[in-house]
Amino acid sequence: WPGSPDGHPGNHWSTADKANLTALIAEFRKQLDALGGDHKLLTAFTPGDAKKVAAGWDLPQVSKNLDIENVQGYDFHGSGSDNSWEPNRTGDQANLYPDPKSPYPNDFSIDSAVQLYLNAGVSSRKLTIGLPFYGRGWQQVADGGAHGEWQTANGAAPGQFAEEAGTRGYNNLITSVPGLTVYHNDQTVATYGYTGANGQWWSFDDTWSSGKKAAYIKSKHLLGAMIWEMSGDA
Repeated sequence: WPGSPDGHPGNHWSTADKANLTALIAEFRKQLDALGGDHKLLTAFTPGDAKKVAAGWDLPQVSKNLDIENVQGYDFHGSGSDNSWEPNRTGDQANLYPDPKSPYPNDFSIDSAVQLYLNAGVSSRKLTIGLPFYGRGWQQVADGGAHGEWQTANGAAPGQFAEEAGTRGYNNLITSVPGLTVYHNDQTVATYGYTGANGQWWSFDDTWSSGKKAAYIKSKHLLGAMIWEMSGDA
């Protein structure tokens, strides 16, 4: 993300990223308009993390030139393909509302992200929220009396791809993880699956959570949803 040092090793970032991004988007808009004809859409994939927004996105300014802002509504928590992310504790990756049981202060949620954009003056009709068509998983997860939610773990669960531990497309996850019992957190609107004590725990979206999020989108008069990505439903 612009202005953030949290990317992969070697990624370039600078404190000037925020101003440069604002200028870049304005230049894109200028050049698209210069083409004439029908209005050309200028869209962006934007962060759901308030710290990432503050570091690199001048929302009132960039929103003047963007037609659609696809707010990241997933990857709030994950083990990481190389166990570099959060390998030792499970966590919801796409919850709609904050979870008071989360051990992380000021933790992520879709609603918190949307409110951040609305409070900055961004039109609700420019906002979509991202839905994951994949799950993020951990292994050797303690039950903790909570079916593994926010419990200790021992790294990423085996994934769908050789190079990507801890990640499975939705269909692969549902059909290829034996003994997975699906649970729904009604308070936070989060779906997760657990194979039992010391087993695998997966955070993902299903028809239940996707339906709840669709209702939320309508209630907030948002533009719609985007997904990452179609192959996860195959």
